[in-house]
Amino acid sequence: MCKTIIGKKIGMTQVWGEGDKLTPVTVIEAGPCPIVQIKTAEKDGYNALQIGFGAKKEKQVNKPTAGHFKASKVDPTRILEEVRLDDVSDYKLGDQITVEALAETKEVNVSGVSKGKGFAGVMRRYNFGGGPGGHGHHFHRAPGSVGMCATPSRVLKGLRLPGHMGCDNVTVRNLEVVRVEPEQNLILVKGAVPGGKNALVTITATA
Repeated sequence: MCKTIIGKKIGMTQVWGEGDKLTPVTVIEAGPCPIVQIKTAEKDGYNALQIGFGAKKEKQVNKPTAGHFKASKVDPTRILEEVRLDDVSDYKLGDQITVEALAETKEVNVSGVSKGKGFAGVMRRYNFGGGPGGHGHHFHRAPGSVGMCATPSRVLKGLRLPGHMGCDNVTVRNLEVVRVEPEQNLILVKGAVPGGKNALVTITATA
């Protein structure tokens, strides 16, 4: 059974749990995700489902993409993702994968793109300690010496330096599923997930 679904992060809130304890949760609108294409080992070399998420107007779809959706008799979607499976014989084009697939799941992995922070120095980006803060010092927030002498007389690759921070693919693992509401296509997971509000995320059951 496919236990992977695409969703949209709605935001964070808190819910009452057992023992009158408040639990911080992230609310995710998950699915429904129509099956747009079925790939098989005989034809494509591997088994997978291509699922979509998010409605898209037909006038915004080019002709090749429109034909792809028309072949599966599915309305155009904004997002298409592949989900690898061992067996796809139980699925057919147009089937909907809903959040009910995760109703019995206790923990999930959530993948998404983290918030972009722009250009950042090494103290913010990598938690460097920096130099002394006194007025007499001339070394405060700089990374320090990075080069080498005659050998190899260059800066080595992978050195932690200032640069673009955020906008990385991040997966938060083993988040507890607090509640699933199939009527509203919502899933509530304990803790935070990557990205800001309305960010796209992929939810996968851990087992």
